Amino acid sequence: MLCSGRQELETLLADNLHLLDQPLLIQGENAIAAFRGIRDFVVFTDKRLIAVNIQGMTGKKRDFTSLPYSKVQAFSVETAGTFDLDGELDLWFSGLGKIRLEFKGNVNVQGLSQLIAQFVL
Repeated sequence: MLCSGRQELETLLADNLHLLDQPLLIQGENAIAAFRGIRDFVVFTDKRLIAVNIQGMTGKKRDFTSLPYSKVQAFSVETAGTFDLDGELDLWFSGLGKIRLEFKGNVNVQGLSQLIAQFVL
């Protein structure tokens, strides 16, 4: 999902977090924020970013990618502007490279930046 093109993300309401299989979270790990694209979604926890790529016609097949904050080497934030209503969060992971998340204008990208900074710095 993360590298397959421009898929803008919007806030996933807390009551929809059941989409994330709870056994994927380790003991003591908490989901902090979640955002969805058309089919795929990402979850920010207090330990990592989890990208979920929904595959197939029925959507029953899912690819879960775990991106631990401990592997983030750098990150960059671009906030929404007057004409460009989308925000962006770029993360550079050791051994993986750059991951770009694009958010619709109503998402607090600066808040996500502070969240990442809290766990990376």
